Amino acid sequence: MPHPRTCSGHEAERGPGGCSCTRRELLRSAVAGSMILPGLLSELLAEDSRSSDPLAPRLPHFPARARSAIFLFLSGGVSHLDTFDPKPRLEADHGKQVALDHPETRNRPGYEKLFLKRPQWSFARRARCGTEVSELFPEVGACMDDIALIRSLHADHSNHYNATLGMHTGSFNVARPSIGSWVSYGLGSPNRNLPSFVVIAPSMPYAGTQVWASDFLPGSHQGTLVLPGAEPMRNIAPRVPRPRQEKELAALAGLNRAHLAARGHDVLLEARLRSFETAFGMQAAAPEAFDLSREPDETLALYGLERGSTKGFGWQCLAARRLVERGVRFVELIDTGSSGNWDSHGDMMDHQRLARNVDRPIAGLLRDLKRRGMLDETLVVWTTELGRTPFNNAADAKGREHHPWAFSSWLAGGGVRGGIVHGATDEHGIRVERDPVHLHDLHATVLHLLGLDHTRLTYRHAGRDFRLTDVSGEVVRGLLA
Repeated sequence: MPHPRTCSGHEAERGPGGCSCTRRELLRSAVAGSMILPGLLSELLAEDSRSSDPLAPRLPHFPARARSAIFLFLSGGVSHLDTFDPKPRLEADHGKQVALDHPETRNRPGYEKLFLKRPQWSFARRARCGTEVSELFPEVGACMDDIALIRSLHADHSNHYNATLGMHTGSFNVARPSIGSWVSYGLGSPNRNLPSFVVIAPSMPYAGTQVWASDFLPGSHQGTLVLPGAEPMRNIAPRVPRPRQEKELAALAGLNRAHLAARGHDVLLEARLRSFETAFGMQAAAPEAFDLSREPDETLALYGLERGSTKGFGWQCLAARRLVERGVRFVELIDTGSSGNWDSHGDMMDHQRLARNVDRPIAGLLRDLKRRGMLDETLVVWTTELGRTPFNNAADAKGREHHPWAFSSWLAGGGVRGGIVHGATDEHGIRVERDPVHLHDLHATVLHLLGLDHTRLTYRHAGRDFRLTDVSGEVVRGLLA
């Protein structure tokens, strides 16, 4: 029988032949002096790291243009026609009846007679690039030189729940991991005292907690919900004095190590124990990250934020900057509106109030990131779950209905080609006419800018390899710098 070999280093489960080395040491030993590709070794070691510590920072598939992402989600369906997609012909044809000969509209209630409805706000060329943006977003419009605008986004469902689920998970009908969870799974976290994926939302969006759920991915990659207010993260303050808590945790750590060693260093148990250490670190890191009182008046003004305020989209945007500054990989800001969301069926004038609440904070975020030298390594994504119809079933209708066939989104920051417009809709903004971008393409592009190949970022579950983009999706090269 072969004699057991002994590997120096950590105590570990025994390997083949009685070897007491770790899997990581075995991998290094196996490739020493061989011709194996360095990339394969990196993947094997990264997978080993993933199993022992799911939030350990990992190398991307290729050099990343952005280190972190801020995902701005305006819930309810922002009208592309009144914000980022000017349609002079729609203005001229206001009130005219339009026929839609399409399988999606045949025999559909409310689509028997349709009348075109003009945009309710005027457009103007903005910034040096001259991209046309409506008067709803003058501050964001001034930042268009840093923005790649998509006017040809489309999705597959017209219901809020399904469209929201799709925009976050790539699946319109079945719960799947959120894009933030996929990024956390793929890249890990450089700051173990803060979550890798944070969601800041004043109220629950459509699809609820599935928007930030990790589903079949390890639970450590689930988004951590932050509610703007005096206590953004609940139950974070210790209940006992710190010296006493440190003694208690030291004693508990000893018991945990013994428990772990007795069970062969089970990787799931090891990850669970590591999560307790992260929770302890968050007690100091989280309150500091959300302490906006440290920011000067000039910065608060940039976001339209009054000193002492803990609410509003300005608070969300400034908190997002502070989080990515501290190493959080993915921050999502959900705008559900202070009194409703962007679902303007009854009256499009709701958009005016809603835009006023977010325009300055979003522009402030872009300007703040840029002046700090952070925009080059931070990807900012602005989107919604669907657009709104260029028509309605009455010539004098004040609102617009759901419209997944064509709507707008934009990207800015790390690796993005600013000052451009990608794609176009037809003269009335009904359907995409040039360079369509499906939401799977949007997801593939976001992952690409973070250094992740969407076809390789997979997880085996229920007998198959799942990915964010399902079985489709192409990186939109025209958006890349």
